[in-house]
Amino acid sequence: MSIQVRGLTKRFGSFVALDDVDLTVRSGTLTALLGPSGGGKTTLLRVVAGLEQADAGTVVIDDRDATRVPARRRDVGFVFQHYAPFGHLSVARNVAFGLEIRKRPKAEIAARVDELLHLVHLEAFADRLPSELSGGQRQRMALARALAVEPKVLLLDEPFGALDATVRKELRQWLRRLHDEVHVTTVFVTHDQAEALEVADEIVVVNGGRVEQVGTPDEIYDRPANEFVMRFLGPTTALGGGLVRPHDVEVLGSAEPGAVEAEVGSLRRVGFEARLVAHVPGSGDVDVLGSRSDPALRDLRPGDRVWLRAVGPVVDPSPPVPDAEGSEAAAPGEPVGVAASSRAPVRGGVPA
Repeated sequence: MSIQVRGLTKRFGSFVALDDVDLTVRSGTLTALLGPSGGGKTTLLRVVAGLEQADAGTVVIDDRDATRVPARRRDVGFVFQHYAPFGHLSVARNVAFGLEIRKRPKAEIAARVDELLHLVHLEAFADRLPSELSGGQRQRMALARALAVEPKVLLLDEPFGALDATVRKELRQWLRRLHDEVHVTTVFVTHDQAEALEVADEIVVVNGGRVEQVGTPDEIYDRPANEFVMRFLGPTTALGGGLVRPHDVEVLGSAEPGAVEAEVGSLRRVGFEARLVAHVPGSGDVDVLGSRSDPALRDLRPGDRVWLRAVGPVVDPSPPVPDAEGSEAAAPGEPVGVAASSRAPVRGGVPA
């Protein structure tokens, strides 16, 4: 069941939370809304769910205009970061709640609850109270409850944000496996880059109420649309007038085409990594990240002369070009979903 939003705008007083957002979520995909706090991703999710009303624009779910449809009639399952279960009801009754208020037959409810508890690996906890579960187990119960009514779309608002790092990693791997089994169109909000890159089929980078870029994890990471996406997806360093990822800087022992001369400032071994800082005269320091077994880094000492060359995408941090009326226009051929507000050409073998 696909989701399409067109021209969504939402303001809270003078604050623009969503600014003319267009987005298509393909049916059956697991899509991450990724961005910094306050960027608009949760507002976008809540507008799709019907929990917030947009000031302008449309929401279409499964080819049906849902813009003015109440949340309870959108066939959407929603899981919040801080899930509030019914504390006096067992795990099984929490999962069954949506089916019970819809007055489904008891035998159907029992079968569906049993199926879902097995799916989320909570069958042994059916009779326990939510207070007797761990945080990760409560979130799995929340997902089972959202899936019980067989929604067309599943929306997750930072579902693992309140959990510790180890449990988060386990649950995001579990969410990926769960999605591969149920295939319901799922959109989840996160500000965790690793979570989005590991779990999602497609990532929507949201910032300042606008969509910066839409693509697969590989496309977003390897071909960032602009400086914001490049910086938000991981560490960057300046080389040759552009931005490059430290692990995409090659260290050479002699001058070669495309390489710049530098002097080794420091080299630290951190676990399996080697972290080099080299100074480029007239430019500044360049961070390089490699393996401690890399022969190009292993024997370097402060003061050694090296040459550095980018072997991955280089983003030119150029300011956006305004159109004739002063607003920022998309360049011909610009990827769908890239916000014109912070475009920057991409070099290093990637079309600018």
